[in-house]
Amino acid sequence: MAVRTTQTGFAALSLLLVLMPQLARAGECPSPSSEIATDRPDVTNSSQVVPVGSLQGENGVNTTGNGIEKTIDGTNSRLRLGVAPCFEILVDLPNYVGGIRGPADSGFTNVVPAVKYQLSSLPESWNLSVTAGAGLPTGAAGITGPGVQPYLQFPWSHELGNGWGTSGMFTTFFFPSNPLNNETTEATFVIEKKVSERVSLFAEYVGDFPSRGSNVELFNMGGEYLLTRTQQVDFHIAFGLNRNSPDYIVGVGYSWRLDNLFAKR
Repeated sequence: MAVRTTQTGFAALSLLLVLMPQLARAGECPSPSSEIATDRPDVTNSSQVVPVGSLQGENGVNTTGNGIEKTIDGTNSRLRLGVAPCFEILVDLPNYVGGIRGPADSGFTNVVPAVKYQLSSLPESWNLSVTAGAGLPTGAAGITGPGVQPYLQFPWSHELGNGWGTSGMFTTFFFPSNPLNNETTEATFVIEKKVSERVSLFAEYVGDFPSRGSNVELFNMGGEYLLTRTQQVDFHIAFGLNRNSPDYIVGVGYSWRLDNLFAKR
């Protein structure tokens, strides 16, 4: 089963690496004139890629309480680079998790490179992307678990009108080196409202469903504020919905984007 899981995860990643640059084409994907669209502060990632020639950085700090344990983690940094129309490469940098109270583990998370392609031929109110990546075993095993950890992800969004929208994400994480749980499916659903030109608020359901073990379910809410067209600050507050989930998670973040890096001079 572990071998089959490894083959599935790497086959999906290899297929995306080979096909996406050939499939990418100009369409309704973002341009440098578009407002920044980030993968935070909700768990649901953006259904849009970054514009061609743009480098985007997303960062944040969280504090989590779970019974007698309390931790803080940061900087939750993700770098995203648009390398072709509707196509980006991204990497999650090592994130430090530190125990503040109780017997919580401390250490760094894995480096997680990935590629992302946005489908450009959908109806105007819909967006859908596919992402494939793999967590490399660079972090503390007590934090991240053992071995390489591929994943395949589908974030989507739908505009409802009058500033309202819905979005969600379906992800399968593969853990071929973990005999206790070699696969976890994550599903999310978001309702979002743009209350002004600069402010958006959201409410989100997050569910993690392992092949073995207990589910983790959260209710997450928060908002974003556009400082400029290419800068954003955000916050979120999450609460566990069952006894296997954290009691709470509180976080803040800042994201930025640099455009036209590939422009000829």
